[in-house]
Amino acid sequence: MARIDHAVSSGTFSLDGETFDVDNNIWVIGDDTECVVIDAPHSVDDIMAVVGDRKVKAILLTHAHDDHCRVAPALRERVVAPIMLHPADKPVWELTHTDELWDLDLADGTEIEVAGTTLRVLHTPGHAPGAVCFYAPELGCVFTGDTLFHGGPGATGRSFSDADLIVESIRTQLFALPDDTVVHTGHGDDTTIAAERVE
Repeated sequence: MARIDHAVSSGTFSLDGETFDVDNNIWVIGDDTECVVIDAPHSVDDIMAVVGDRKVKAILLTHAHDDHCRVAPALRERVVAPIMLHPADKPVWELTHTDELWDLDLADGTEIEVAGTTLRVLHTPGHAPGAVCFYAPELGCVFTGDTLFHGGPGATGRSFSDADLIVESIRTQLFALPDDTVVHTGHGDDTTIAAERVE
């Protein structure tokens, strides 16, 4: 049975000429032999401390803001695994990585198998045009990146974001999930679909 391992990595987020200190969640889903990594924020070493000696099948990006993808190419080189990103986030990716691309495109409904469990891609634009969430029904959880947090939607006051669209994404994609689904976010504490539906 797959399990979820977690750590926090600290660094910065830069966009629209401003830079902020941020703590990012690192999520690793797998068993003792293989895993996938969700997002690649500030430090390859922080990620590898969670991965250990397991085979990484893929580096899954919820979106391409620099605090979620900055070390993805370096991690790809370390673990020899493909970076997967929704192609609508190409203009965001290019803000951080001008001379490298990701390897495989994500699309709504894409399924990624790891350690006997399935992650299903939910395209949830709004925070970024190519933002996605990864739903793991067997594990009873969804990994929402910066689309949905404990307390509400992710920020939409910056380039490439859309406040109306993120609300629509949450209503149609995330609120369609069971109420008891645990929400593992890109920053901060877990919540549930039921708790955020009330908000």
